[in-house]
Amino acid sequence: MDFDIEHVDVFTTGTVGPKGQRTFFLQAISGDTTVSLKLEKQQVLAMAEHLAGLLEDLPEISAQEWTSAPELFVPVEPVWVIGAMGAMYDPTSDNVVVMAEEIVEDPELDNAATATFRINRGQTLAFIERAHEIIEAGRPPCPWCSRPLNHGEDGFCPCWN
Repeated sequence: MDFDIEHVDVFTTGTVGPKGQRTFFLQAISGDTTVSLKLEKQQVLAMAEHLAGLLEDLPEISAQEWTSAPELFVPVEPVWVIGAMGAMYDPTSDNVVVMAEEIVEDPELDNAATATFRINRGQTLAFIERAHEIIEAGRPPCPWCSRPLNHGEDGFCPCWN
């Protein structure tokens, strides 16, 4: 199922599940339409970094443009899983265009669904901030190998053996 949403009311990211078992989502809401797409933690971080790079070259966001990205609206029912993502700035509309493509098992079939969301610069900054919040809320990294520490009060990493 393809999505092309020109006027996004809410654009956010979030997780469902406990630390170490979290599932990450991208969510866009426009009117009565809610689109939830599943993705990986690394994709959330990569998108936030890419969007931050886009904003560096644009005028500063005014207080009137600033918004916040809320937690996910529940229940979260993913339509499909994101394989590839990208974003670009559209100067004619002063919007950031976020694109996602479904991961498919057989790329030869070329039947991947796509989603395009047009968000304003305030929503873009809010997404970046929210992405960093949810990444930092996860398990701390191992100081030696940088993989997430396992559960427990003190944490544990297999590289410590």
